[in-house]
Amino acid sequence: MAIRERKGRVGAIPEGGMADIAFLLLVFFLVTTTIDMDKGLGIILPAEGQELEINKKNILNCLISASGAVLLGGEPTEIKDISRKIKEEIRANDKLIISVKAHEKAEYDVYVEVLDQLKLANATRISIAESD
Repeated sequence: MAIRERKGRVGAIPEGGMADIAFLLLVFFLVTTTIDMDKGLGIILPAEGQELEINKKNILNCLISASGAVLLGGEPTEIKDISRKIKEEIRANDKLIISVKAHEKAEYDVYVEVLDQLKLANATRISIAESD
C-alpha cells in the first residue's frame, strides 16, 4: 500500500493590491503632513515710491553699532531697557516714529533683539534706515 503525502495549504498574501495600498499611504501622508515655514520678521513695508515728510521732533533714532551697543536718542541704552524707554517716549508723543539704523557689521541677533524690544513696547511706527 502506497502512502500518499498529504498536501497542505500554503498561505499566501495576495500581492496584487500592495502597490495600491503603498500609493494610497504615500498620498495620505503627503496630504496630511504640515511643513513649518520660517516666517522671518513680521514687518509691513510701504509701497515703492512712498515718501512722507516727517517732523524731526516725531523721530527717535535708534542706532546699533558694529560692537552691538545701542544708542537710543543719542544715549547709550542696554537692550533690555529699550522697551521701557520706548513706552515712556510713546506716552509723551503718540506720533513718534522710531528710526532703527544698524552698522553694516552689526550682528543680526542684536538687530532682531532691538526689534523685539520695540514690539514689546507696542511701537507700531518703526522706520528701518539704510546704512551708509
